[in-house]
Amino acid sequence: MDTASSKVKKLNRFTVSMEVIPAWAPAVGFALLPHAGGFLGSTITKKEILVWYESLEKPSWCPPNWAFAPVWGTLYTSMGYGSYLVWKELGGFNEKSVVPLGLYAGQLALNWAWTPIFFGTHKMGWGLVTLLLTTGTATATTASWYNISKTAAYLMVPYLAWLAMASALNYRIWKDNCDKNSE
Repeated sequence: MDTASSKVKKLNRFTVSMEVIPAWAPAVGFALLPHAGGFLGSTITKKEILVWYESLEKPSWCPPNWAFAPVWGTLYTSMGYGSYLVWKELGGFNEKSVVPLGLYAGQLALNWAWTPIFFGTHKMGWGLVTLLLTTGTATATTASWYNISKTAAYLMVPYLAWLAMASALNYRIWKDNCDKNSE
């Protein structure tokens, strides 16, 4: 017959204690998480850059194609580390972290959705809508983080600036290529 203490011992064999996880592991995990969607999105983008995207009229201020990967890599790492700072400051996933980390998760999901919409289906107008929703949610995320960790909020500022530029670029591409629009 199992006693309560033997049941606890059995459960402990199958759980991972935070004591065995190195202190740096959560920071690295949070910093790398946003890259998952970026990596998956890049499989779509690579197929479309050389043919469809190159055929579009773009403004003179459009960044060169080679600039997007390092910029997004930096932005993803920065926002991911910011989410770690918020998670750590609030003591993990709990009632206090629902709004700030929920907003973060929402903006990240919208961010990841943009590539399949814009590049995968060539829906430039819907891509713009997605970017505007992402920008709004990322702004709300930043505001919610400010009183928790100013550093985390400041880590979002370059991302917000890039989203503003990306929204303007998406708008121009959409308007300048109405004849090639799939919408």
